[in-house]
Amino acid sequence: MLRSGLVSITFRKLSVEEIVDLAHSAGVEGIEWGGDVHVPPGDMARAREVRRLTEDAGLMVSAYGSYYRLRPDQDEDDPFEAVLATAVGLGAPVIRVWAGDQPSSEIDAAGRAGIVAQSRRIADLAAAQGIAIAYEYHSHTLTDALDSALDLLRAVDHPNVSTFWQPPNGRPPEENRAGLDAVAPYVTNIHCFHWWPTSKDRHPLADGEANWNLYLDRIAALPGDRFVSIEFVKDDAPEQFLQDAATLKRWLAQRG
Repeated sequence: MLRSGLVSITFRKLSVEEIVDLAHSAGVEGIEWGGDVHVPPGDMARAREVRRLTEDAGLMVSAYGSYYRLRPDQDEDDPFEAVLATAVGLGAPVIRVWAGDQPSSEIDAAGRAGIVAQSRRIADLAAAQGIAIAYEYHSHTLTDALDSALDLLRAVDHPNVSTFWQPPNGRPPEENRAGLDAVAPYVTNIHCFHWWPTSKDRHPLADGEANWNLYLDRIAALPGDRFVSIEFVKDDAPEQFLQDAATLKRWLAQRG
């Protein structure tokens, strides 16, 4: 089943309460809470309060969108354990992490091996708490190119590690669909938006219907449940989000 959602960092300037109200008004099913503004790692009181507000509104916490970056030599001043504890307090089923902080073309074999090892370590820690790990599918990380992303996932080879997916920016939709087909066995939640042809060119989600039909047909065929969550809207406008949410819910309803 595909569920509709909102990524909280779409509206970094809004309060938690405002985001919950907006998501409820839009009729989406869940919120992915970001760790940079709304639920900082280590703030357990905040995490528990955000969980309560979300659930009291009849919504689910779809994920904890952490900004934890896996690096070959991990900085122990930024421990994953604080991120994990926060996700537990938030009631998040999955933690989104970043596979490094360099383009995949610039990371050598030793660097990749370090990120693989760190991935396995945090996956084991999270699994003990019943929480999954998923990579951000993003530029300037090891998931910025299809071959690199597949190499990483296959090298980690851990049942508790998957990846989010979003259409790589500026590439033809048929190419994105082929990439999605290849990485599909590892895909969990989806980030949904319509930027074209660059990240500066944001459009109403409805304008991307042809592209998203390609992607959602494949995603809907995957086994299990996952969220398709709106991340970023034109002009950062709440009113645009309400329109985009209606569009997304219509698309998902067409796929059962």
